[in-house]
Amino acid sequence: MSPPLRHIQTSPTAPAAADVVVIGGGIIGVFAAYYMAQRGVSVALVEKGRIGAEQSSRNWGWCRQQNRDERELPMASKSLDLWERFSVESGEDTGFHRCGLLYLSNDEAELSRWASWGEFAKTAGVTTYMLDSRQAADRGKATGRTWKGGVFSPSDGTADPGKAAPAVATALMKLGGRVTQRCAARGIELEGGRVCGVVTEAGVIKTRTVVLAGGAWASAFCRQLGIRFPQASIRQSILSVSPVENRLPDALFTSGVSITRRNDGRYALAISGRARVDVTPQFLRFAPQFVPMFAKRWRSLLPGGFEGVRGGHETLKRWRLDAPTPMERVRILDPKPDGPTIKETYRRAVELLPELRAAAITHAWAGFVDSTPDGVPGIGEVPGIPGLILAAGFSGHGFGIGPGAGHLIADLVTGAEPIVDPLPYWPGRFAHSAWGKVADF
Repeated sequence: MSPPLRHIQTSPTAPAAADVVVIGGGIIGVFAAYYMAQRGVSVALVEKGRIGAEQSSRNWGWCRQQNRDERELPMASKSLDLWERFSVESGEDTGFHRCGLLYLSNDEAELSRWASWGEFAKTAGVTTYMLDSRQAADRGKATGRTWKGGVFSPSDGTADPGKAAPAVATALMKLGGRVTQRCAARGIELEGGRVCGVVTEAGVIKTRTVVLAGGAWASAFCRQLGIRFPQASIRQSILSVSPVENRLPDALFTSGVSITRRNDGRYALAISGRARVDVTPQFLRFAPQFVPMFAKRWRSLLPGGFEGVRGGHETLKRWRLDAPTPMERVRILDPKPDGPTIKETYRRAVELLPELRAAAITHAWAGFVDSTPDGVPGIGEVPGIPGLILAAGFSGHGFGIGPGAGHLIADLVTGAEPIVDPLPYWPGRFAHSAWGKVADF
């Protein structure tokens, strides 16, 4: 069962030309298009399915600085301000609020890591508080347990994954941007080695700049251009339960299970890091580069099945531009949730928070989280193809940093001063391992 998602009406047809074409209507694509439209850029966004229907509506909804990689922390901090500002300037509701994020633990090693990160965070101007046993028990009183300690990050918050991307797309259209759903981009046309158009199932959109924000589809799309972009997806399962009488923490992390309160009172439940690895041709191809990452997470990554193959997003095949592509055969990646994980998540949640015994499961779903070998997205112009801007591989962090990433993309496209240093995200960093023109397909 898919998670709740706001449906919006968009243009039935794409324009014949635009200054910039954005491929992909997830949180990254819509924010990039929104910030470009704010600057007077003519933007056309095409989405093969529905706005926000893939991972952008299937995540926890956390918008956090806490425990961010130092390369992503500046973008995470900027994003929190942008989430807040967006609602004010657009009048659209993303469900964002700074509710604070609570982390509780009885693991000394985990608490030590959080404390070390907190010391680093102070140098970056981030406010976060280590909690002693008494403070942790007080903030986590809904659990009825004692805790060795924890962390509370008051300036962090959550947004509603079912509302956010559609809200931004609506604001984009108010600014004159064109959004077309059920319009798959099949490929990119080049002239003299640089971008000159986007081939869609409905025709060609002439443009000099393309932003590829294709999520889990990005690597396969790049392959059509002879570009080898290392990307691997894991399938994570989440469920939601009905509201309960006594309000629980808005956002709580424990190593066993985590909960997030939605705006309608439901709670989303998940086990951090637990996922299925569905073997696909693309996974096998890039597996050697992901060995270090998967080795660190071997306790939480489980063997998968054929959901990845059925999705078609990790194919190694080339497709024709004058015939239906895998994106048209699978408009929305909607993999089956893992039954044992859903049962275990619910069991742990009820054990942690007895109040949830009165709640009923309302939805259960899964999504593909696309990652890069170093866990940091690729954002920037693709080496060798002027006019093609990659924005993919967000490694499960894309929702929270979506506004900052979108702003940075708009900065790069328009030549403005970047909101954050773009160098850590430069796609060319993959050159030594997997980036570049290749001919071994």
